[in-house]
Amino acid sequence: MAEVRLRDVEKSYGHTRVLDNLSLDIQHGEVYFLLGPSGCGKTTLLRGIAGFAPFDAGTLHFGDRDMTSWQPQRRPTAMVFQNYALWPHMTVAANVEFGLKTRKVAAKERRRRVAEALALVRLGDLAKRKPAQLSGGQQQRVALARALVVQPECLLLDEPLSNLDAKLRQEMRIEIRRIVKEHDLTALCVTHDQDEALSMADRMAVMFEGRIAQCGDPRTLYHKPTSARVARFLGETNLVDGRVKEVAGGAVHLDSPYGPLLSTAADNAGNGPVRKISIRPEAVTLVAQSENDNTIVGEIVDHVFLGHAVRFRVLVSGVELLGQAVETARAAALELGARVQVYIDPEDIVLLEPGTD
Repeated sequence: MAEVRLRDVEKSYGHTRVLDNLSLDIQHGEVYFLLGPSGCGKTTLLRGIAGFAPFDAGTLHFGDRDMTSWQPQRRPTAMVFQNYALWPHMTVAANVEFGLKTRKVAAKERRRRVAEALALVRLGDLAKRKPAQLSGGQQQRVALARALVVQPECLLLDEPLSNLDAKLRQEMRIEIRRIVKEHDLTALCVTHDQDEALSMADRMAVMFEGRIAQCGDPRTLYHKPTSARVARFLGETNLVDGRVKEVAGGAVHLDSPYGPLLSTAADNAGNGPVRKISIRPEAVTLVAQSENDNTIVGEIVDHVFLGHAVRFRVLVSGVELLGQAVETARAAALELGARVQVYIDPEDIVLLEPGTD
């Protein structure tokens, strides 16, 4: 088992550059996610690692092994496709066994490994069924078992949960992570679903137009994005321009459309006087009375009940501020036109890098 290293990889189709001088390190045992909009190159990157769409330039290493020119069948990878790609005329067991037959594994060993793989995904009692007799979640498990049975070093998953309903997605998130961790695998997953990536990944990379915009652990990317584009893609946020007035004692004093603000989340405060500011809705909380810094008074112009929380919009000097409150009697009593106070913790006011969109 070893880390996966990509260096300066490129891929074009005709005149369209799909991967643009991209480098990435995935540590052994990680669940790593590639997150980005459709067409950003994430599936092409996955297929390049599998060997199905060789890179035009750059290198791929598994540990100290250079696999850049290796054929797909020689690479220690297995891929789970978005549409599962199960053979409809074969039983569950035969589908799982297929990869072992192509590798000319002995029949006795094939039976043993198929039984182990189906037990791993909790489908041992459905081995004789056909795919059409299975639910979507069960078909997904068969596809996962077929990938695991060849004992890959790196498991590649292309939008693995996109065809499942919300409840099944939640269950399979837990199941896939359990299997990867229990068997000390490395997993690289592609998705455009922010919740999926944030809830499953050890680390993740956000991609746009064939390049990696930012990578790191999910909490860092969500709470401290470096650009407005990353901030928007990972969830709703308030984005406004602010002017740096003073930097003192690890705190940044700002002028903003919401009034004076204090930020202690900035590692890059000295990089320019005018900065884009990101504030997540859950950082904007309702308060009864407060004279602290970052207390803002405004008028409720919208509120939506979400079950566990209330999402609301406050109009402050003609500019809307999106907030979120845990469902309580106070939040439930919100009325349109009501004057309220909200508070934003200085640690939750993030200054984005200058010159980023």
